[in-house]
Amino acid sequence: MNLEALATETRNQKTMNLDTMSVRDILKTMNEEDTRVPLAVQKALPTIEKAVKEITHSFEKGGRLIYMGAGTSGRLGVLDAAECVPTFGTEPEQVQGIIAGGMEAMTVAVEGAEDSETLAKEDLQTLHLTDKDTVVGIAASGRTPYVIGALQFAKGVGAPTVTIACNQGAKISQYADYAIEVEVGPEILTGSTRLKAGTAQKLVLNMLSTASMIGIGKVYKNLMVDVKPTNEKLVERAHRIIMEATDCTRDIAHKAFVESNEEVKLAIMMILSDCTLETAKERLKQNKGFIRNN
Repeated sequence: MNLEALATETRNQKTMNLDTMSVRDILKTMNEEDTRVPLAVQKALPTIEKAVKEITHSFEKGGRLIYMGAGTSGRLGVLDAAECVPTFGTEPEQVQGIIAGGMEAMTVAVEGAEDSETLAKEDLQTLHLTDKDTVVGIAASGRTPYVIGALQFAKGVGAPTVTIACNQGAKISQYADYAIEVEVGPEILTGSTRLKAGTAQKLVLNMLSTASMIGIGKVYKNLMVDVKPTNEKLVERAHRIIMEATDCTRDIAHKAFVESNEEVKLAIMMILSDCTLETAKERLKQNKGFIRNN
């Protein structure tokens, strides 16, 4: 294993004396290094675009988006998947984050889990992976065996594969239909890829999930019209979204919110089209969940 060849494992020349730097200098250096991340992501936009289109196609076929990773990479995938449920009103199965070692590994490292290709295959077998699904393998180093095992299994069943790595020429890229490589350079703390590399991965995951959800009608204008109002804050947000989308009063928004059984998208359709709940449901069904063009 030649870690020295990986940019994520090399030493940052700006922080060779990190342990003697003042707090202000540490923070200033971290901030300066972080500014490199979005510029590195920008270079990968063409590949990210292709990946989003593939994920959207999976959703249109009734397939799922499956994130696979270990350690920080796995946790980021679980986080992005979990946020899709309240933000876009998805079923928990539609976007899933699988971390090596299971959910216990979200808080406690599970020894050896990331080194097992077999474990990844077993995890995907449990999900009954099909060629309708898209698998996204996440590994800052670009060489994690667990991720490689997941990608190999995905290819075996004909599922499209995407990878996110923070090194050029990453090993996992060899198993990807769409290889996203975002090289952000050495971390200020050598090898601590929860820093710049983690930020880069989070930015890419934001793009993959958000853009693909827009692609299947989960957004109207720039509003979260499929938001699930599961607490007081989200109920208030739901009312505001209805008002913004239809330019109506709060009383009208509240009436539609109640009549739609707290389904924001249906409430908006009812107001915009001046129709009943059943008609709103039928029109959304005909337009594949999109409000626009109804």
